[in-house]
Amino acid sequence: MAVLPDCADRVSVSGGRTLRLAGALAVLVVAGLLAASAQATSTETNLQTLNHQVLAALNSFRVAHGLVPLRESPALDRSALRHSLEMGRVGYFAHPSANGTAFWRRIERYYSDTDYSYWSVGENLLWAPPNVSAAHAMHEWITSPPHLRNLMAPQWRQIGISAVRVVDAPGVYGGHRVTIITTDFGVRR
Repeated sequence: MAVLPDCADRVSVSGGRTLRLAGALAVLVVAGLLAASAQATSTETNLQTLNHQVLAALNSFRVAHGLVPLRESPALDRSALRHSLEMGRVGYFAHPSANGTAFWRRIERYYSDTDYSYWSVGENLLWAPPNVSAAHAMHEWITSPPHLRNLMAPQWRQIGISAVRVVDAPGVYGGHRVTIITTDFGVRR
């Protein structure tokens, strides 16, 4: 089983709420088809220790590159947890929700843009065998240019992380036991 990272482009809202989203329609179609055909028969476990290790590794990387460390956001944590659990239950791996909702819309429900003149979010995903380490996750993201851009984006100030282990994960996971990690990056001011 391969380790598979995925990355979403950033969405920014400023002033007149101009949205910029580079989306992939094919991903939406595939996610919708998988969601319609998958059954939620798996068992999930939230991996708090791995969440903290990913945050520490990510912040060490950012600081080593002259960037500010990110603060954990309970709102972004909830968004990331919802997405990791949904992907594991339904058996798909993509930024949009199973119903086709864009990733930034999901994040916005938890990490509101109300009362802010600037709001931007991004997301990195990874799924791997259940024993994946924070160091291995970081290696996968660092060696992928789109993921690296999210890791090194200077505007980010907050992050939510959710690593979950799924037993008998359906769909794209082939019924295997896997770990799914969602990292949701954000800034609002």
